[in-house]
Amino acid sequence: MDDSKLSNGGGGATVSASIEPVIVVSEGAGKTANIEGAKAKEVQNAELYAAVQESEIKSWSKESRTLYLAIFTAFLCACANGYDGSLLTGIVAMDQFQEVFHSGTTGPTVSVLFSLYTVGSIIGAPFAAIVADKLGRRKTMFCGGVVIIIGTAIIASSSTIPQFVVGRFILGLGIATMTVSAPAYAIEISPPHWRGRATGFYNCGWFGGSIPAAAIVFGTEHIQSHWAWRVPLILQAFACVIVMFTIWFIPESPRWLMANGKTDEALDFLVKYHGNGNPNSRLVLLEIEEMREGIRLDGIDKRPWDYRPLLLTHNGRWRFIQVIMISVFGQFSGNGLGYFNTTIFEQIGIKSVSQQLAYNLLNSVLSAVGALTAVSLTDKMRRRPVLIYGTFACAVALALNSGLSAALDSQGKNIQSSYAKGALASYFLFNIVFSFTYTPLQGVIPSEALETTMRAKGLAASAVIVNILGFINQFAGPIGLQNIGYKYIFVFVGWDVLEAIAWYFFGVESQGRTLEQLEWVYDQPNPVKASQKIDKVIVQADGKVSEKVVEDGA
Repeated sequence: MDDSKLSNGGGGATVSASIEPVIVVSEGAGKTANIEGAKAKEVQNAELYAAVQESEIKSWSKESRTLYLAIFTAFLCACANGYDGSLLTGIVAMDQFQEVFHSGTTGPTVSVLFSLYTVGSIIGAPFAAIVADKLGRRKTMFCGGVVIIIGTAIIASSSTIPQFVVGRFILGLGIATMTVSAPAYAIEISPPHWRGRATGFYNCGWFGGSIPAAAIVFGTEHIQSHWAWRVPLILQAFACVIVMFTIWFIPESPRWLMANGKTDEALDFLVKYHGNGNPNSRLVLLEIEEMREGIRLDGIDKRPWDYRPLLLTHNGRWRFIQVIMISVFGQFSGNGLGYFNTTIFEQIGIKSVSQQLAYNLLNSVLSAVGALTAVSLTDKMRRRPVLIYGTFACAVALALNSGLSAALDSQGKNIQSSYAKGALASYFLFNIVFSFTYTPLQGVIPSEALETTMRAKGLAASAVIVNILGFINQFAGPIGLQNIGYKYIFVFVGWDVLEAIAWYFFGVESQGRTLEQLEWVYDQPNPVKASQKIDKVIVQADGKVSEKVVEDGA
């Protein structure tokens, strides 16, 4: 059937294509077509499901390997950020570091050392969005790498707190530049059915940085000189150097190309990397038509400081709600305590610095296991239920930890080891559950919620929110732990329950749809309800999708 129009059941774009369409049939309410050897399947969007089924991408072709390299490059940008997460918590515990800076491990001075990094990120994020929309996603990652190397040189050679703080600020600027561009790049180059894993894997770069950082700090702690803390600081630039090299071997985002008038290059990308070289690929035709519908050459991305669509339209406000929730909850669910693991371990009776650093490394490894497990399932799991139940489970784990910590506190110096082990285990459990729930989706949710021309700006806004919360965590954390100890954890127990309720009422399901098809979802009066709409399709015995089943009157 030639030159047919595919009408998106989810209200998305209409696709003109010389391909056999999904046939819409009516079988009566609740009934499905009865075709020999075929079976009905529930999917989020029939047209996308059919396109994916008929446009299988070869897993280890040259083109797929290039996409893997591109996604890995974005992953390395997150590694640079994650490296910092396990860095200072170990370094400030070193005697060699204290000999130079005399900062202590809690209190206002430590707050300044930690938090100036996030101040740099807050200031740098809006400018990073402008660069990403102007120069492209790849070149922006390169620019971020340059700034990080400068910051690393300053901080690793420092011998005074002011120099150290300046280096931290510049590092924050560079990280913001990288981490605004990288998730946008990962999601924009990925085929729709890779999107969750690609962007989730990107965000797991946090552990790709934090685990090596914890291991390096654990190893260098035995060096009897100031190189014990300088070496880990120098190695913070390692991932950036690789990024600056690999960006010259990977393609630019097709959505950025189209938004900047390079339609032929965008089409070439889709045909080569998403269509196995076939310009009539069902998936390519669906993507290119939707991109044409949703991207304008005079779009909002050409007006650098215009954020109005996120605030002044129904569609934009609902999109921005998703960004705000994942940004705030992803930083303020108790995970910010990870910056002060060594202090927490000390409060539950682990006094040896070497043992604290070893547990810090173990915590990073266990958290990574939780996150990578979630990444492998991200394209199959619905986002909303994971966030609702996972956040509530975080509250339960923190409640166990804080309750056992209270019991330990009442015991004074005669600590029962079973209580200490229980407190430690519940803290590890919290980090595993949090990583499973949030780590992949911290990259996926904002990137999916934002349409192409607002993606860089929205991610910049997300970065500002994330870093403001990070600043609060890093500045208030040492002071709170110094003044009230384990009681500081109680704050997050009640807050996590509120977060779970917020996800139930305001969380929009984005799994199983193209980025452009989500436009229809956010245009509906109740996007939460609209996002849970399910299509039924008939899958033939040979795997081809031939029919979409609807109820009478649909």
